[in-house]
Amino acid sequence: MWDYTEKVKDHFMNPRNVGVIENADGIGEVGSLACGDALKLTFKLGNDEKISEAKFQTFGCASAIASSSALTEIIKGMSLEDAAKITNEDIADYLGGLPKEKMHCSVLGRDALEKAISYYKGETFQKKEGEVVCECFGVTDIEIQRAVTENQLSSIEDVTDFVKAGGGCGKCHERIQEIIDTVQGKVIPEKKTVPKMTVIQKIRLIEEVLEKEIKPTLKKDGGNIDLIDVDGNTVLVKLRGACANCRTSQVTIKNFIETKIQELVSPDLSVKEVDTDENRIC
Repeated sequence: MWDYTEKVKDHFMNPRNVGVIENADGIGEVGSLACGDALKLTFKLGNDEKISEAKFQTFGCASAIASSSALTEIIKGMSLEDAAKITNEDIADYLGGLPKEKMHCSVLGRDALEKAISYYKGETFQKKEGEVVCECFGVTDIEIQRAVTENQLSSIEDVTDFVKAGGGCGKCHERIQEIIDTVQGKVIPEKKTVPKMTVIQKIRLIEEVLEKEIKPTLKKDGGNIDLIDVDGNTVLVKLRGACANCRTSQVTIKNFIETKIQELVSPDLSVKEVDTDENRIC
């Protein structure tokens, strides 16, 4: 159970300004149902050019509802110039704080307000500026950089708490760390490029891995392996001895032999067994 403040609970149980303003001056929609949080913010300006009314509709957790409710209360009576200065930290502070794992809800509110102000000004708001880093939640490098800079984030976990990036499959963790390091002024070591092997070099390296890493293990169980051919990125082999008649031979090929060759030769390689008598792949 999250440790919510009484103010968060109040704005969740009794949200203010729920709904949509007809003929609104400002409209901002952010998030998506796919990533779990979505928010629509609308506001109306009074004769004094200040926000006289603000309403929201949201799909999300208690923090998302409370943050959206708080935002509408904060901006009422503000000029657009002052409203544009609102940060996600202001929203969280208004609520007496949010669990760090829920800070992305306040970021959602800040983003919706920015879009609504851009709508009023007739500006084209680029929803996804920059390069998408987190494919799971569609978060860009610009969004991550901004979150890190504004909130002094120092870890991938912090970034996930604020903008969700890195909270899915985890493939983007390395890139997120690079962004954090860049913002913090750390020197990022240049990635080494692996020179492309010739066909002969590839075959020799595969033979070496088979002889030194794979055959000794198979021989312990009375088995063996022969390299038949290398066709592009497909390594064709033939299991011998006990391995040839083993029911789990395909498991051995995929989970041991292929994994070893991918690790020590190239991750692009796959391993298949051939029936040498009939010259076909098994």
